[in-house]
Amino acid sequence: MPNIATFIQRRLLPAVLSGVMAAFGTLTSLAPIEVHARPAGKSPVHAERRAALKGHIAHDLRAELAAPGRGGERWSKHQAGIHLVQLIVSSDAADPQMTALRGEVHRLGGKVQAVHPRFKALTVSLPAAKVQALARHADVTTVSPNRGTVSTASTLESISGATTTGVRTYSTTTAYSGYDGTGVGIAILDSGVMKAHKNFLNASGVSRVKRNVSMLNTTVANWSDGWNPTDSLMPGSTALATYEAAVAADNVVNQDPYGHGTHVASVAAGRGFYQSPDSTGIAPNANLYDVRVLAANGTGTVSDALEGLDWVMYHAKEYNIRVINLSLAASSTETWDGDPLCMAVHAATAMGITVVVAGGNFGLTTAGAKTYGAISSPGHDPTVITVGAVNFKGTAARGDDVVNNFSSRGPTRGMWTDPADNTRWPDNVLKPDLVAPGNKIIGAMATNASSTTPTKNYLATNYPTLVSAAGGPTTYAQGLMQLSGTSIAAPAVAGAAAVLMQANPGLTPPLLKAILQYTAQPLPGYNLLEQGAGAINLEGAVRLALALRTDISSAIKANTLVHGTTSLLAAGKTMPTKSSTVAGTAFNWSRIVFVGGSHVASGDKLFTTYQALWDPTVIWASETLVKGSVAYWSGTGIAANTYPRYYSEDTPTDLPLLSAGIVIADGLMGTSSMKGQTGTFTLTPTLAAWLASGSGQTLARGVTLSQGLVLAEGLVLAEGLVLAEGLVLAEGLVLAEGLVLSETTKTISESSNAVTGYKTSGALYGE
Repeated sequence: MPNIATFIQRRLLPAVLSGVMAAFGTLTSLAPIEVHARPAGKSPVHAERRAALKGHIAHDLRAELAAPGRGGERWSKHQAGIHLVQLIVSSDAADPQMTALRGEVHRLGGKVQAVHPRFKALTVSLPAAKVQALARHADVTTVSPNRGTVSTASTLESISGATTTGVRTYSTTTAYSGYDGTGVGIAILDSGVMKAHKNFLNASGVSRVKRNVSMLNTTVANWSDGWNPTDSLMPGSTALATYEAAVAADNVVNQDPYGHGTHVASVAAGRGFYQSPDSTGIAPNANLYDVRVLAANGTGTVSDALEGLDWVMYHAKEYNIRVINLSLAASSTETWDGDPLCMAVHAATAMGITVVVAGGNFGLTTAGAKTYGAISSPGHDPTVITVGAVNFKGTAARGDDVVNNFSSRGPTRGMWTDPADNTRWPDNVLKPDLVAPGNKIIGAMATNASSTTPTKNYLATNYPTLVSAAGGPTTYAQGLMQLSGTSIAAPAVAGAAAVLMQANPGLTPPLLKAILQYTAQPLPGYNLLEQGAGAINLEGAVRLALALRTDISSAIKANTLVHGTTSLLAAGKTMPTKSSTVAGTAFNWSRIVFVGGSHVASGDKLFTTYQALWDPTVIWASETLVKGSVAYWSGTGIAANTYPRYYSEDTPTDLPLLSAGIVIADGLMGTSSMKGQTGTFTLTPTLAAWLASGSGQTLARGVTLSQGLVLAEGLVLAEGLVLAEGLVLAEGLVLAEGLVLSETTKTISESSNAVTGYKTSGALYGE
């Protein structure tokens, strides 16, 4: 149990502050206070977390070391009488190649199988008896097992708002004008993408799948030593050319044997109006980059996912890859600040890439009961857009839409351990961020690239009703199938991100996420932990994006924007009307934006005036504040600021976060109670209505932040907004670690792989 000082600091004071904020909302609106990181001269709380995480060994790895073989893990085995484990080792070494750490792995009798320099991590195999020694090395931050991973005019266009006047309109069934993702690259990290499928052709009949690469690393799978210490992937080097040749899969006959990735890619960017049913996706002219990280049965490893993310980051500027879609899930109860996949998506976000992640299909127990706290990795990271799934009931109208029961609910349950008393604290980040269509979605069906003998993919072969339900043709390269799950909802948001990037290329990842949340439609009957800000509304998001200046990203890099002062509006523009009509349904925007992990912000000033939070290198979650930086390769013949060499993080001592005029809604919601529908259980439409009634101004019970307040150590503003573990358990909701994806579970495809303890059939066949 926490000691009394810790309890007061982490639980009592936040609750009292929440009550004070609620009671004196009017007063604080007259005397606003600004949130900053801790002032210079005081140790940042994040430094304490980093110190606590230094040398941290993941709990499932500790359990395996204590009782080898108990969990039957693929990353643990006995060979020649020696217990070996396969690990992801995160590092804070100054040297991006981590030379000293690699040497230590070999000294301890291990092998370095992959180096991930962009975010400083190694995949290694090591005698289990040496794990503790490796964790004590000066360059090690965290040690995790190499867990498994798995995949997680069209109706889709209509219900998302893609076919509204402000986005794109059709003059015939095949001719349209407007925003369709042209010029923007979307990387699909999944089971592969069938380049030959007609859904991926452009208007000229040329495939928009620009590259196919595969990260299925047989070296790692075979536990052999795959890293040459002399290798350097400098642009133009022989080593880089050799590596690129090894991962190239552009001419592979069967590019997606599982079938998940092709369907996911078509939801994001399919162009399927050439036949009935119309399977057009959200951004039908975006470029696609297939990065295969899942095997023919829909499973993979974290190491391969890291390798795929590394490849995308390296080529992002070269190919204009602005969006990454991760429709896969890895089990992890590690804090977002130590989870390997989270560390990688931090780096991608800092490089200006919007990362969209499936929230998970773990909303129901095997008994059919609703569960909370089962957001999977890296969906529990505060920098990504975590997406839940909507059942649109087979109609274009939005009035009957509901959140799928299988869709994972928040809050996040990653844990960090306080070294002072060994207490484990959950992250409690508000997730999902929003929801999108993810039930019985029709998209492209992959086969091998043979027009004479097209062999169907694994999913289509083993679940034939998924093909028959789609009702499409059997013509080669035109086949369709039907899939469900948050892994299908995520690419709808990834496609929307590409459309927004085309409309306004100056958007940063956090600003783009805020736009999607602010303009979302709150669905009746669902709370913040079920639907986030609401259902995606591309019509409103495009209008808001077009109201903003197009040089925001470059101006942030040039440090020419002044926090709380510089206007973000484009010349002659004002904030658009905060309501939309999509598929015949009129609704007000949510006006909700998640900030700081566990806070809800609102108000026009989020978008009319520059907020430091829109810098993609800034991460703020509760008491944790991070400022990242990216170092690029340089030299003769190397394009400047193009190829990232490594990403690093610092803990700033004073950094503004939100300016005067921003509305914080924490005090409106009060302490979390499921029965009372308060706090995180507040119904999203209810909160949206409260915010709308204030017309963007500070509500009587709200709090506007302005200058003066510093976040005290261990004190989260309005921590009543975060689920108190005892309260939740008392109300009958199970949020214990055992309910979170067990760290022994493989990373899985979100569509078909069963997970012990959860009813996931709805994510395969739909609800």
